[in-house]
Amino acid sequence: MLKKPKLTVIGSLNMDLTATAAKRPAAGETILGERFETFPGGKGANQAVAAARLGADVSLIGMVGQDAFGDELVHVLEQENVRTNHIGRAAASSGVAVIQVVEGDNSITVIPGANFQLTPASIKEKKDVIESSDIVLIQLEIPIETVAAVAAYCQEVKVPYILNPAPAQALPEAIIQQASYITPNESEAAILFEDTNKALQEFPDKLVITKGEKGVVYSGGTIAAYPAEAIDTTGAGDTFNAALAVRLASGSQLADACRYANAAAALQIETPGAQAGMPTEQDVTTFMRQNGENPL
Repeated sequence: MLKKPKLTVIGSLNMDLTATAAKRPAAGETILGERFETFPGGKGANQAVAAARLGADVSLIGMVGQDAFGDELVHVLEQENVRTNHIGRAAASSGVAVIQVVEGDNSITVIPGANFQLTPASIKEKKDVIESSDIVLIQLEIPIETVAAVAAYCQEVKVPYILNPAPAQALPEAIIQQASYITPNESEAAILFEDTNKALQEFPDKLVITKGEKGVVYSGGTIAAYPAEAIDTTGAGDTFNAALAVRLASGSQLADACRYANAAAALQIETPGAQAGMPTEQDVTTFMRQNGENPL
């Protein structure tokens, strides 16, 4: 790694309730599943864990409830060396994600709970940690007005921020314009932009569209994905975004950061659970060298 980056992740913490089955039930249908598991998740927490494993100094700004899920979510982050002193406790249940996995692909229903108590006022209290960051990474499982407040403050203090626009929704133009990087997948890009090809030219070296096994597209071209056996794609996008943030904050060029992020995501999908399969810096370095790539 070029230097140890200081990241602030702002986003959700959820407990993931994961059911694996051979097929998705139709409306009104009951089926027997194969397995049920619980995993700590939420895009904010996932990205924080992934970045910490990749060697970054990571702070997470978020909210959990005053419940057992909240206790466990914070405890897991502490075990992963994520700074948790900026996580608040709300008078609401902790966030939950209900995930159905069928043949390695997932569909997700998120109940935000305490995550929607992360307000612009909460961000005002955290300005020091944002200002001291090399880069900020944010998603859309928290209120849009909070995302807008972060975007405006990052621009004011000249701290770059990565906008991971998930879950997909239309956004105020200012949030897009103020972002240093925007990282939608194909479906998210289609919601944000009428013409994704035009958008790639309008936002050179800023818009990065992830396309799963088809790799990554940005204004400089396409970067191929690494070969991987998809066991569970939950958290693949979070791993990609965290790895991208780590590398960009470390001084890498966008193309090199995308290659590194592709490698991290490829390793992650080969293990069940969003956080369970997130690789370490050494894992990614070894994997890239095995595939004939220079990880630096």
